[in-house]
Amino acid sequence: MNEMSYEQAVKRLDEIVSLLEKNEIELDEALALFEEGTKLTAFCTKKLSEAKQKITELEKE
Repeated sequence: MNEMSYEQAVKRLDEIVSLLEKNEIELDEALALFEEGTKLTAFCTKKLSEAKQKITELEKE
């Protein structure tokens, strides 16, 4: 996941949400997708936090 860009992660999250909303997958697959989505959300949150910190640092200069 570290090699993934923020934009790729958001796109994958959108795919996961679409799959889960359809209710056409088995429970085990739904749980795996939910777990992946949780990890992607944490990844995106971290990337946004890092970007915010960088902007704050640049504004100080």
